[in-house]
Amino acid sequence: MTVEEQELFVCKRLKSEREKANLSQMELALESGVSQNMITYIENGKRTPTVTTVLKLCNALGISPAILFPAENKEKQNAKETIISLVERFM
Repeated sequence: MTVEEQELFVCKRLKSEREKANLSQMELALESGVSQNMITYIENGKRTPTVTTVLKLCNALGISPAILFPAENKEKQNAKETIISLVERFM
C-alpha cells in the first residue's frame, strides 16, 4: 500500500467512525473544533489531516487514533507504531 493509499484509508476510516457515532459533519465540527469544510475535504480525500486535526477528531469521536491505521504487515505495523508514538507526544 502506498503512502497515498494509506492516507486515503485514514480519511475513509474517519468518515466511517463518524457515521458509526451517528454524528453529522456539523456535529463533529462543533465537538472537535475542526471546521465542517475541513471535515468534508478530509472525508473526500481532498485534504490530509494533520496530527493535531486527527487528535481533535478522534477525541470528539471517543476513539483511539490507532483505529484509523491498517496493520496488515510488518511495514504497516511499523508505520502505525511510529504515528501512534508521535500522537502520544501530543496527548
